[in-house]
Amino acid sequence: MCTKLLLLAAICRLLVIVGVSTGPKLQTHVELTFNHTDILSVSQDFGNMISILPAAVFHPSSTLEVSKLIKLAYESQQGFTVSARGHGHSINGQAQVDNGIVVQMSGSHGKLPVPVVNEELMYVDVWGGELWIDVLKWTLKYGLAPKSWTDYLYLSVGGTISNAGISGQAFNHGPQISNVHEIDVVTGKGEILTCDEDKNSELFHAVMGGLGQFGIVTRARIALEHSPHRVRWIRVLYSNFSGFIHDQEYLISLHGQPNSKKFDYVEGFVIVDEGLTNNWRSSFFSPNNPIKISSVASGGNVLYCLEIAKNYYHHSDLESINKEVEALLKKLNYIEATEFTTDLPYMDFLNRVHKAELKLRSKGLWHVPHPWLNLFVPKSRIEDFNKGVFKGILGNNTSGPILIYPMNKNKWDDETSVVTPDEDVFYLVAFLRSALHNGENVATLERLKDENRQVLNFCQEQNIGVKQYLPHYTTQQEWMDHFGEKWHQFYKRKMEFDPKHILATGQRIFEPSFNSMIRSW
Repeated sequence: MCTKLLLLAAICRLLVIVGVSTGPKLQTHVELTFNHTDILSVSQDFGNMISILPAAVFHPSSTLEVSKLIKLAYESQQGFTVSARGHGHSINGQAQVDNGIVVQMSGSHGKLPVPVVNEELMYVDVWGGELWIDVLKWTLKYGLAPKSWTDYLYLSVGGTISNAGISGQAFNHGPQISNVHEIDVVTGKGEILTCDEDKNSELFHAVMGGLGQFGIVTRARIALEHSPHRVRWIRVLYSNFSGFIHDQEYLISLHGQPNSKKFDYVEGFVIVDEGLTNNWRSSFFSPNNPIKISSVASGGNVLYCLEIAKNYYHHSDLESINKEVEALLKKLNYIEATEFTTDLPYMDFLNRVHKAELKLRSKGLWHVPHPWLNLFVPKSRIEDFNKGVFKGILGNNTSGPILIYPMNKNKWDDETSVVTPDEDVFYLVAFLRSALHNGENVATLERLKDENRQVLNFCQEQNIGVKQYLPHYTTQQEWMDHFGEKWHQFYKRKMEFDPKHILATGQRIFEPSFNSMIRSW
């Protein structure tokens, strides 16, 4: 208890350092709060499986304020941990901190820097806690947009940079971290450093996909392109997995060929029951043209859906777009009569998941546990994964989308902290499933967690060579195995930029020297 009082005293000292008053007469805006409601709000995340209470919540309005907080943690003899939180979309409590301070980067109470667009050099500077949806809205005013996305836009820039940030454009433009020119970072020592490929490059590469271990991103310079106006969005179905992956790999290979016709977005998902021809990610297939799995599926009632999109700028481009799409589709081997096409504004396409989110929220189905599992699977073993997992472990049971799409490794920078399979092409397989209430044939949390364990055990036993994306482990040895040859570099960077293990302890990669103190309270 004495140690806890020391921490609280240190926090009170912070109030003086950053000029914050807890008195209502002097308070202009809240930067640090002990409010119980505020604390509870950051003790949960989208996964809804883990809840950890911090001692306080910090609402910064500048890089300097973040620096003062971390410098205090670094210089205090008793020490305390700090974790940056964006929109709280982590699954396993990665942005939570036990009795430390959560830095709420998104939706802060203070006045935050607004995005600044450079139209000539085609980039935008944004606050680390800015949501991608707001970055998009801001840049569209200039007819520009970032190149690489995540499927869901209500995520913070700093959050996706800390992981990689992927969607159906990653095969062409690479992950979001491959489209960052420069960042401002507050290290675990409280230092403010501006980084890019040449300046402070070791920290720059460490932070890219670094799971928040090396610093808090307070500004990012994001590459832009001229924004398309509309999107031709197409879905087709396959019953044959080999044909499905062949077509996906063919489509992503076209971007390495000059003057070839190509799609701008390539994803896919697995359908193992009737309900998922329309899933929560987007209602697409027409109710007037229902797809019956039993009528087209073979080999265990598993279907595979290829989702592709072509961007264009003006209605006057329609004739050429129609010809280009038709030529591309003729080279694919999907089931006849399962082609569904729609045209929509670029913003509506990118924000498609949010519309489905609103429907689920209205039904009270958003705040349920989400035991998601995301894996990078090497191309050479994706057939084995299909047989062992989609047609084996899962059978006909699922309760949410299962994404599967390939990416080109040459679009990833190996100097970053992200770990991917060592093959030219690898797949994301994402089990985006939701646990509901107990009942017959209902996906309970324990059942889904058990299936995740079975999938991971299968991959290990069969030496599939998968790497977790948005990784979660409970022991340092598992983290060492995850990073493999990169572990030494990762550890060295940690010792250089956060030697006291102050940052992002919710990832459970390193055991901070003061964790035993925290547990004794």
